[in-house]
Amino acid sequence: MTLLKAALLDDNKEQLLKNQQFLEKAGLVTVVTACVSAEAFLQEVKQSRPDILFLDLNLGDSYMTGMEVAYELQLPVLFASSNTAQYIKEIERLKRDYSLCVDHITKPFNEEEFIKTAARFLKEVSFFAKEEHVYLDFGGSKRNKIALHSIVYLEADKAHGSQSNNKTIYFNHRKVEKLIDFSFTKMEEKGLFKSQFVTIHKSIRVNKQHIKLFDRKTEEIEVDVFHPSGKTETKRLPVSENYIAEVKQFRG
Repeated sequence: MTLLKAALLDDNKEQLLKNQQFLEKAGLVTVVTACVSAEAFLQEVKQSRPDILFLDLNLGDSYMTGMEVAYELQLPVLFASSNTAQYIKEIERLKRDYSLCVDHITKPFNEEEFIKTAARFLKEVSFFAKEEHVYLDFGGSKRNKIALHSIVYLEADKAHGSQSNNKTIYFNHRKVEKLIDFSFTKMEEKGLFKSQFVTIHKSIRVNKQHIKLFDRKTEEIEVDVFHPSGKTETKRLPVSENYIAEVKQFRG
C-alpha cells in the first residue's frame, strides 16, 4: 500500500523531530517535508507535493501562522498545537467552506495520543479520497468515472461562448476532454460543488486545490495541467474583474 506523503511544520525543532519519528515509527505516512519556518515550508512543498499536512498554529517567525499556511495550501490538515482553542472557529470554517479533512490535537501530548489521533485523521482522509469521484459524459464515451481531485478546470467552448453546453475539461494526469451537454448552472448535480470550484470568469470554473498562486499585478491565477508529452505544464488563466474579489477572498 502506498503511504500518503506528509509535510510537517513546527517551530519547535525538538517537537518537529518527535512528530516525524512518531509517524515514521508507526508506518503511517511518508514524511517528505519537515520545517521549522513557514517560509521554508512553503518553498519545499512546491517540490515535495505532499498529500496531507501536520501543522503547528503559532509559529516563532512572523511570516505566517499555521492556519494561514493551511488556507494557502488547501490540503487535509492535522493541527498539533498548544494554541488550538484560539483557532477553533477558523478550524470549523476550514472544514465547512473548503470541504477538507481537518483535525487537531492539543499539546502537550504523548506518542500514543498523537498516533491515535493521526491514525483516525488518516482514515477520514482515506475515506473521502475513495468517495470523491464523479461520472461525466465525454464526446466519445458516457459515464466516465473521474477522480474529483484530478480535475483542474473547466472552460466553455470558446467558439460558442459561455452559454454553450459543451465544455473543455482539463486534468492533471490525463488528456483534455470535451464535456457534452454540461451546464455550469448544474455543476452541483454532477458532484462538482461550489465549495470546491471557484469562478474566475463567466466561462471558467477552477478546482481550488489546483490554484498555485494568484498574481495580483496581472490578475491571473496559475495552475498545472497535463500535457500530451506526458508531463504537466503551467498555465496562467485571467481572472475577470467581476470575480477578482472572490478569488482574493479565497486566496486570503
